[in-house]
Amino acid sequence: MIAEIQHKSGKYQIDFSKPLDISIPIDVTKESINAWYLEEPEISPVKSGDWTGSVAQGADVNFNNIAFNPHAHITHTECVGHITKEVHSINKNLKQFFFLAEVITVAPELQANEDLLITKKQVQEALGNKEREAVVIRTLPNLLDKKSKRYSNTNPPYLAEEAAVYLRGNNIEHLLIDLPSVDKEKDEGKLLAHNAFWNTKEELRMGATITEFIFVPNAIKDGTYFLNLMVAPFENDASPSKPVLYKIVK
Repeated sequence: MIAEIQHKSGKYQIDFSKPLDISIPIDVTKESINAWYLEEPEISPVKSGDWTGSVAQGADVNFNNIAFNPHAHITHTECVGHITKEVHSINKNLKQFFFLAEVITVAPELQANEDLLITKKQVQEALGNKEREAVVIRTLPNLLDKKSKRYSNTNPPYLAEEAAVYLRGNNIEHLLIDLPSVDKEKDEGKLLAHNAFWNTKEELRMGATITEFIFVPNAIKDGTYFLNLMVAPFENDASPSKPVLYKIVK
């Protein structure tokens, strides 16, 4: 289905018949992503006395409990409440869900301390002078193991503080990345990129979001898309999310 939409930057025709899902689900039937030193997520039927909430075990319905952490087990979107003393909810602060986005691909650069860093220069060169509301960062190498990788104690690549400042300065409201965090795994709690992007030293960017643990298949080319960024309605700093890209026909 091709639909024409009026965006503040102009009119666009969008192909809604071919959604490009860049989320990673929780699937307890196989090994899936995990970070931050947590146990595996669990989906299991409710048990009450002799009754088990499973049709396969004689119940009329499947009735499962789900135990997980959005930061560790699934694609998630977080607001500034992730790092502030005051409680702020992603459900209250993400008020729009459709954005003009740019997909960019970068190969994090090896630093003297052996960290792999996404630099300001890389982001600047990939984004250019484009005015976008969201940026989707795919890192290289882009292998399928990103959908099942165990990240704890691996020191994954991360975003340079100055790159986050650059994105903030270019009015990027929504930052999506295929890593467990925009920051270094063990950084003594500095969270430099988070703080820079949300501008915690000055006026907080309440509507800005960071989405982590996405996966952008290689078949999705760098370029401009429309992004549908939907979250589950949890009153929490972060929520599981399902970012979906749509191609622009013209």
